[in-house]
This record gives sequence, C-alpha cells and structure tokens, in this order.
Amino acid sequence: MAAGRERRAAAETFTARLKKQWHRARVGMRRAAVDYFRGDGSDWIALAGLLLTVPLIAAGTLANSVWCSPSALCIPIVAGGLLLRPASLLGLYAAAATALIVEAVQLGPYTEGVARVTPGVVLVVAACGFFGLLVAQFRSRVGVPWRRGGTMLFDLRERIRVQSKLPKLPTGWHREMALRPAGGQSFSGDFVVAARTNGGRTLEVVLTDVSGKGMDAGSRALLLSGAFGGLLGSLPPHDFLPAANGYLLRQDWDEGFATSIHLVLDLDSGDYELYSAGHPPGLQLSAGSGRWEEKAADGPLLGVYDGAQFDPVKGSLRPGDVLMLFTDGLVETSDRDMVEGIDRLTGEADRYVAGGFHGAAWHLIEAVAKDVNDDRALLLICREGPTAAAAR
Repeated sequence: MAAGRERRAAAETFTARLKKQWHRARVGMRRAAVDYFRGDGSDWIALAGLLLTVPLIAAGTLANSVWCSPSALCIPIVAGGLLLRPASLLGLYAAAATALIVEAVQLGPYTEGVARVTPGVVLVVAACGFFGLLVAQFRSRVGVPWRRGGTMLFDLRERIRVQSKLPKLPTGWHREMALRPAGGQSFSGDFVVAARTNGGRTLEVVLTDVSGKGMDAGSRALLLSGAFGGLLGSLPPHDFLPAANGYLLRQDWDEGFATSIHLVLDLDSGDYELYSAGHPPGLQLSAGSGRWEEKAADGPLLGVYDGAQFDPVKGSLRPGDVLMLFTDGLVETSDRDMVEGIDRLTGEADRYVAGGFHGAAWHLIEAVAKDVNDDRALLLICREGPTAAAAR
C-alpha cells in the first residue's frame, strides 16, 4: 500500500504533469496540422496571418506609396481566396476595405499626385475580391481545398498509370504500351488493365476506350479501370465483357458507353482468344508472310443494352509474330476513315519488322497520330524468334 501511494505521488509531481500536458499539446497540434492540410481543420491561422499583412501593407503605402502601391492589397485578397473559407474571407475583405479607406484619406485626392488611391485601384482590388470569393465558394461546394486539390489529381493520375502497367512476361515475349491523352493533358479516357492468370500461364489484357476524351473522360476511366481490374482474373474470360457491360449499365451515366477489347493469351503455346465490344480490330503480323491480318471479333458497345453477347476470334502467335491492339483515336479522324488509318499504321509498323518492335509503340503514335485531338493508346505483344531472344 505504501509503495502504491509513493508511485501515485510521484506521478502527480509537477514534472510529470508538465510532460503530460506537453504530450497532449503535441498530439493536438499534429492533428490540427493534418486536418488543416486535408481541409478539415479551422483556417484561423491563415486568417490571422493575412489580417496582419493588411495593416503592414497599409503602413508601407502611407510611408512610400511609390514603392508600395495601394493595389498591393490585392496580395492578401488573392491569397485569401486560395486559403480561406467564404465566411472568413468576408472578414479579410472588410479589413482590406478599411485599409483602402484609410489610405485614400491619408494620401489625399488622387487628382493631386501619383501613387494615390484612384478609382482604377479600387476596381482592381474589388475585382480580385470578387473572383477570390467565387473560388472560395467553389472549393467549399466541391469540398476539395486547394491544399489537397493538386495532390488528389496527382494521386488519381498515378493510380491510372499504375493500373495500366503491364505484367512482366517470360523469356521469349515482349510487351509495351504507349498512351497519349488528347491535348497534352495528364488524364485519358483510354486505359489498360492486365494480369497473369491461370498460375501465370495466361496473360489477360483489356484495352478500353471510354466515351469522351482527356479530362472529361478521366474520372470515368479511373472508376472503370478499378472495376475492370477487379473483374479481370476473377471471372472466366468469356464472362468478363458481359460483367463489364452490366457494371457500366448500372452506372446510368448520360455518356456511359465504352469500347473494349479483351486478349486472352496462352504464354506457353501462343494461342489466344480476342473478345471485342465495339472496338477496332486487332492486327497480327505473321513472321512467315510478313503481312498484317485483321482480327475482328463480334460484340456491341459496352453500356448500350443488357444481355449482349461477345463472340471471340481465335488465333496463334508463332515466333516472330506481333499482335497490335489500339484505340480508334490512333486510326480514325474527322478527315480519315478507319480503313485508311489502319493502312497507314501498318505501313509505319513495317519499318520495325527487321529491327524489332522494342520502343516502337511511342514512335508509332508519333508517326501516325501526333497532332490528333483524341486519346490514343497502342499495345504491342511480340513473340520473339530464337535470334531476338538470344540477342536479348
């Protein structure tokens, strides 16, 4: 009992209580910082800092209005539009308006000299405040603060890129993919999901083109790539496109259709099945004849009607053969139909037959559809001959 009382007494010492309070303060500050970064915490720190800059700018203007113009009040106003919530922003605007009035009274009428508070300065400050309030209201409605907006977009882009990464193939096989969004944007309506199934003996690849292009289709492409990645390998190959079609129908999007092509390749034998949902045909290069052959499977667009059937086309990749899958942005434009685009693509691809197709996907897009205002994706699957495999 005596020992217990001594321990409790030691725990209640001033030093112990101080350590506990310091620990609570550190935890509270860390949580507040995390919440502020996410946009969930209070913005009083930013508001206090911006409110302090307003009198400092006003003092600088009154001291030397030539070097510190009255329009410098736009700086805290613009920063407030990015940092503050609409309610806090109105308080900052009130402080800026008060400072502008004080400057106008102390500097005198604008007709008596330069660097005064002119009607133009008032209009510029008011315009900055108006657009800052619009930005703050938009962020408040969307629920994405500027501190997390850029990070979130970067994370979405990286997730699409990771999901489009092709798995490593065994010796004797080569795969590569190139994707070019419309208008040089970071988001695309074209995406790939791939996996090795059946104990790694089978390669399944799905190339999809979501309706729309660029940023407009990027959000739907992200949602579909996650869903398709979950379905791939979880269902038999012949059930994948029907399941994807049902998922797309359940979304009930206004612009909810997509085209897709599903490759199921046996990495031991080279035999494959190709399922299509309204997608451009695949192209196979036969090493024996040196000719390109279209591999067109039957199937409607995804998301159009329920109960759709998708019939595959079968083929086999022998050593030296190449299979090329692509989206319509690569071969079809407003002034060029798909047949002409495919002829141009195969003509450019013939240049790589002798030297191999390593690094060819990006160059083919550059040569065939460099300035096309549409998303473009190209996938190459090559079964290398004995000479190429030995060279590697």
